[in-house]
Amino acid sequence: MNGYDFTLAGAQLTALGSGALYWRDQNLLCVSDMHLGKAERRARLGDAILPPYETHDTLSRLQSDLDTTGATTVICLGDSFDDAQAALSLREAEKLWIARLQAGRRWVWIEGNHDPGPMDLGGAHLSELPLPPLVFRHIARPGHSGEISGHYHPKVTLPVRGRTITRPAFLIDIDKVIMPAFGTFTGGLRSHDAALCDLMRSETIAVLTGTTPRAAPMPRG
Repeated sequence: MNGYDFTLAGAQLTALGSGALYWRDQNLLCVSDMHLGKAERRARLGDAILPPYETHDTLSRLQSDLDTTGATTVICLGDSFDDAQAALSLREAEKLWIARLQAGRRWVWIEGNHDPGPMDLGGAHLSELPLPPLVFRHIARPGHSGEISGHYHPKVTLPVRGRTITRPAFLIDIDKVIMPAFGTFTGGLRSHDAALCDLMRSETIAVLTGTTPRAAPMPRG
């Protein structure tokens, strides 16, 4: 499996190159910030038009991770949709695709700031999910341990062979993981931003997504 293995609060986890997190002992796959329907919402609000394939691309990558891992539990860690109307505006084929992915699996939608209410798309809808020794929530809380969260869409820039690369990244310390955004066209917050530096310990590592996940000390400016 293409990933970076690490331990959080005694749980053995794998940060996958796609941006998903896999917990083998629970056969659990977690993705954060898919922002499905982002192109539709941008068009609805009169913003710059995005190519209309982002939902298809995001669901394709999610299906690939489920096929690879065989996960029987899926946690969508908030901001799964760009807003409530975006969820309602999914094409029927996309709704059916989500239903097929859910079939035979425990599926949990965690509330985010973009999608705070239940969506009529099957699965359970929770504000957060304690699954000892871990807890899954959308936004990190200072002072909590064993926490998996998203929200910030962290990105990291590193020098590599005389050039720089910038990729979405997991931020990992002994207390928490902040996950990268899984969705297409989601943008991101650089790791040196004060919001991330204040949340993460000085020994935090960043795991850059991509074909070969790369781990490095979290850049802080």
